[in-house]
Amino acid sequence: MGNPKHTEVSVARQSPQRPDADEPELDDTTDPAEPDEADEADDTPRASADRSLWDELRIDPVEIALPAGTGFTLRAYRPAGSLTPTDVTERDQDDPFLARRQVIEEEDDETVVILDEELAEEFADSDEDESSRRRRDSATDADATAEDDETEAEAEDVADEADDEEVPVFLSHRGKLLLFKTPESLVSFIRSGAPNDLSQLDSWNELSERVEPADIAPLDEDTYELDLVVENLRGGHDSWDSTLLIEAGEVARDLSYALRLPAVLDMLSAGSSLDNLDEALRATANGGIGAFMGRRRLKKIGAQTASLGWRTIVGKISAVVDWRD
Repeated sequence: MGNPKHTEVSVARQSPQRPDADEPELDDTTDPAEPDEADEADDTPRASADRSLWDELRIDPVEIALPAGTGFTLRAYRPAGSLTPTDVTERDQDDPFLARRQVIEEEDDETVVILDEELAEEFADSDEDESSRRRRDSATDADATAEDDETEAEAEDVADEADDEEVPVFLSHRGKLLLFKTPESLVSFIRSGAPNDLSQLDSWNELSERVEPADIAPLDEDTYELDLVVENLRGGHDSWDSTLLIEAGEVARDLSYALRLPAVLDMLSAGSSLDNLDEALRATANGGIGAFMGRRRLKKIGAQTASLGWRTIVGKISAVVDWRD
């Protein structure tokens, strides 16, 4: 992410004129044209904060608004093979529905075999037949081995590509997103040395030494208003805010991947109704003939279905937030 552009504004200076004899000269110590430095600092927009720290360390401050409030956190993108995913064991144990499902799956995996003497004799006879069959199939197995080797090699190539793909990682811990109400509280946590998923980055220690509250100034593109999504969708097709909804989809995908929320990933996966909504919104935002087609596709998407889907997504994300003051 590049540094924001700064525009220099030059002010033309006029040549000083001799004051008239009847007019008193102004005291050089009280020049009304000099602006107060404190006023200049107050008027500086947040987005104009120095971005060199974040660009150098490849970490960004992020602001997320949820129904429960607005908070600051951090996000980075790194190759998947270099990251250890967040540990969701403790989080899932706290969820009674997930815990119950895990117990059922474990019970289904257990196999209990009870044999009596007659069944044992039948299995002994079948073992001889099985040996004959295996000898007949040995030649076929040899031919299949070469094909399996090729398939395995292709799978390894795909795995290598997946490891090289950059994926999101947030300031999180044990499957919980850490959100801070103020920049000061976020910086205090960063400096504290408390365990978190971003501490595995090689640039984390340097960040903890250099970051200041004034640096926590997310760009507009890193500011997300998930609290407005459902209400906007309920307003109907004509009131849908493309920018709001597209950005919400981007951060929801990042969060669901980083926090290991498979249900949310499925709802936003390719071919889903919410993914179709996202593609149609992007088409309308790009303009041209694609915008016309995008508007036609949007009209086929039910406002109630979209709002209910996003209500579920926002709820699942909110459920894995750890608010820090």
